[in-house]
Order: sequence, then structure tokens, then C-alpha cells
Amino acid sequence: MSATSPSTSLTPVLVRDLSVSFGARPVLDGIDLVAQPGRRIGLVGENGSGKSTLLRVVAGRVPPRAEVTGTVDRPDDLLLLTQEPPFADHHTIADVLATTLRPLRDAVAAVERLAGRLDDEKTAAQYAAALEYALDHDAWDADRRAVTAAERLGLERLAPDRRVGSLSGGERTRLALATAMTRRPACLLLDEPTNHLDDRAVEILTGFVRDLPGVVLFASHDRVFLDESCTDLVDLDPSELGTDGRGGRRFGGGWSAYESAREAARERWEQTYADQQEELERLRAATRIDTSAIAHNRGPRDNDKFIYGFKGANVERTLARRKNDAQRRLERAEREQVRKPPAPLRLRTGLASPATGGRVVVLRDVEVADRVRVPVLDVAAGEHLLVTGPNGSGKSTLLGVLSGRVRPTHGTVQVDAVRAAELTQDPVFPRPGRTAIATYRDLVGDDLAERRPLRSLGLLHPRDQGRPVGLLSVGQRRRLALALAVATEPDLLLLDEPTNHISLTLVGELEEAIGVSAGTIVVASHDRWLRRRWDGSEVRLAPVTPAA
Repeated sequence: MSATSPSTSLTPVLVRDLSVSFGARPVLDGIDLVAQPGRRIGLVGENGSGKSTLLRVVAGRVPPRAEVTGTVDRPDDLLLLTQEPPFADHHTIADVLATTLRPLRDAVAAVERLAGRLDDEKTAAQYAAALEYALDHDAWDADRRAVTAAERLGLERLAPDRRVGSLSGGERTRLALATAMTRRPACLLLDEPTNHLDDRAVEILTGFVRDLPGVVLFASHDRVFLDESCTDLVDLDPSELGTDGRGGRRFGGGWSAYESAREAARERWEQTYADQQEELERLRAATRIDTSAIAHNRGPRDNDKFIYGFKGANVERTLARRKNDAQRRLERAEREQVRKPPAPLRLRTGLASPATGGRVVVLRDVEVADRVRVPVLDVAAGEHLLVTGPNGSGKSTLLGVLSGRVRPTHGTVQVDAVRAAELTQDPVFPRPGRTAIATYRDLVGDDLAERRPLRSLGLLHPRDQGRPVGLLSVGQRRRLALALAVATEPDLLLLDEPTNHISLTLVGELEEAIGVSAGTIVVASHDRWLRRRWDGSEVRLAPVTPAA
């Protein structure tokens, strides 16, 4: 792969015929993409379709063991924020912000240092480059922007010497966002940027990306964010005919409009395939015709055998001509036929088993020091409860208390469930070198793995079940974790941000499955799309003020 970097800041990202594979497994194939300054392009597609890989390759961070062909042209000034912000755990918040400000401060210092030394060509060129960078990034205002971004994102309440490793997922994501708002890069690449963010932070992120003059390219499963932020969508898992009927991957607009266009594209693909198969069968039959189809039910009379022989030769020639014509059309049709629409991966399991009557959860004056405080919480059998609240209010901690993973420092907890299962935000598997199917068997046991095989749940594609867990995408690992949670048919299911990382198709199916489940389900979520459509009960947590 070759990669060049234009010298000016506001230049497009150009991807030409990009293919990426890991050994014999292709991830991206023949991707072409033009991302102009001022465009905000959302990448969508099934888990494992290559969204994160594409962002990394565009950023020049080719994944280990990847075989890459094609070309990528990108601006010099590019920032990639991955799903896990790239800050070392031992660094402090002050360290991170200082690192972000350093090139901006250096540019201002260079302009001031070189301004009085423009008497030679080399110095003048250095001055021009430093001035261009400083102006493009409004470097003189960078320190104020850093303070403002920290205040708007709620980071000002965190001590500057607080280490990154002690921050919650939401706090780390907001810190990463603060660095982007301070730097204002010419090309911003974001991988699942709204995961872990509360409403206020997502609102700030949306306004920021909409105001950036450069290229914004991001992968997201946040349907509201896609609607509010995108100028275009690129589907890395499109139908054969594309959204435009000609194989195109790009769609102008947000998720809501694209969802119906994608369904229509799938229907066109299925109908085209069915029509083509019918035509192919007709042509195959035409290549098998014999003379009886041309001159049938009449044998020669004694007095016209010569004429019959003459006409029979004509019949044979006609038959050969028809067969040859049918064969040519058959070969062309076979070359041009669309591939068979693959059976989509579909959730094929219930989520939770019906619980007996009464209250499954009873909490009184529960507190986990500096993390969550719940005076009273009752959850009835079969109830669906949504837990909301801003970052730092303790939603994940509350689910940990209900599962027994977190011990409260105060209060009483009563959970009357035969089987409780929890989907955490960041599942960890004990042996990443084990395959997904072996991991499933290890963790649910041989008997249950036989009765409820991983393939029967419709959560992980068969081609991925034999891959090591450590090589699965974040979304595929979340699918596996969800399979482990529902395999035991728990009567209490705890789901922490269940729509994070997983494909938009599965998100819709999961929300529908929650709605019809007879079991007791507690969901903690920032997902605005899910929350707007929630018809169960809801509790909103408030942030806990740390003890002095």
C-alpha cells in the first residue's frame, strides 16, 4: 500500500481500491472512498465488517499481521480516537492535556521566534509553515479552548493529578473528546465516539463535529448520533445492488432515512436473484431440447422419405442453432448473475425466563462509597427496568451490586433470582487464544453447550465461531458475551449498555426481544434511541458527591 500526505490542512481523504486481509480472511475488499472537508461520514455495517480496520488504515496505523493493498491519501493533521482512548494508565489528566497543547504552543512560539528573522529563504519558509499551522488550529486560543472543553465536559471537577487508570469509561472518553476539541484537527477519525457518554457530552460532541471545517469520518452504532451528525453514510456490508441499484455503498443522509433504503435494497436483491434463477433454469432447459420439440408426432411416409430426410436436416440445423443461442445466453446470464443473498444473522433466542411472582430485587439504603447511592429500589418479577443517569452516577456499579460482583459498603441487598446473568460493558475472557465456540463451551459447560449450541442463538456468525476470541472485533466479543449471558435462560438479566458496539440490526432485534421477554430485565443505558422507545419502568440515578 502506498500513502501520501498533502501539505495543506483542509484536504480530502482519498481511499482507492483498498483491500485488507488477515491471512486467508478478507476484511475489506476493493473499498473506494472520497471524504471531502466539511463532510461528516458515518461508517455502518455488521460486526466484523471492517469499520475499525478502515479507520486505522486511513490513520496510517495498519493492524499487525494485516495484508493491505490499495492507496490512501490523507491530510498531515489527522487525529484518530479509538474505542479505547490511547492514554497510558499512569499518565495524569494534566499530562494528557499538556501533550495535546504542546504542538499548538510550539507553533505560537515558532511564529514569534521566527517573525524577526525573515531575511533568508529557509527561515521565511519555516515561518510560513508555522504560521499556517497556528492559524489553521487557532493556536493562540488553544489554552482557553482546553479549559472551556474541560468545563463543558465536566472534567473540571476531576483533580489534574488524577491518573487515567482511575477514570471511568465515560471520563476517559470525555478526556479524549476534550483533546480533540482543543486540537481541532483537519481530519478527525472516531471509533464509536458516543459509547460511555451521557446526553450532555453527546450534545457537545455533535456540535463539535458539525462545526469542524475538515473531514470527519466515524464508525458508530448510535442511531440518534448518526441522524444528527452525518452528511453521508457508507455501508461496509451493503446489498449486492447497493442502495442506488448499481452497487454503490454511499447514502446521503442519516440513519433513519437509510434504514428504509437498506430494507428496500435487500428486497431488490432478493427479487433480482429469484428472477435471475428462474431465467437461468429456462435457459438451461433450452440447451436440452431435442428434435421432438421442433418436428414432433409425425414419422416419414413411404413416398416422401427423401423430403423427410431433407426437412430433418433442417430441423437438426434449427435445433443446433437454438441450442447454441441458448448456451451463449446461459453463459452470459451466469456471468452476470448476482450472488445469492446470504441468510442474515438473526437473534434466535429469548433473553430471560419467566420469574415467579413477587419482588426479585429489594434494595434499601444501598451505597458503594463514592460510586452509587440508592435509598430504595424494588423490582418485581417480570418487570423491565431502565436505569439512566449522567456519567458518574453509578449505573454500572448498581448492576454489579445486583449481580453480586460489587459489594456495597452500606445497606441491604436482596436478590431472589434462581439464575442471574450480567452483560458488562467490557467483557473479559480468561483465555483469548481459545476459539469462540470453545470459550462458550468452557464457560457454560458441556451439557448446556450441547443443549443450546452457540450457533443456535443467532448471535455470532458461524464463520467467526472458530476464531480465537482475541482476534474478534469488539462488537463480536460483545455478541459472544451476550450469548453467554442468555444461554442459561436467567430469570434476572442485567444488561449494561447493551447497544454499545453491536450492529444496528442486532440492536433492533435486541430491543424487540427485551420488549417481549417474560423475564426480569434491568438495563443501564445512555442510548437515546432506546430510551425514547422504552415502555417499562425507569429509575434515574444522580451523581454521588465524593466524601470530603
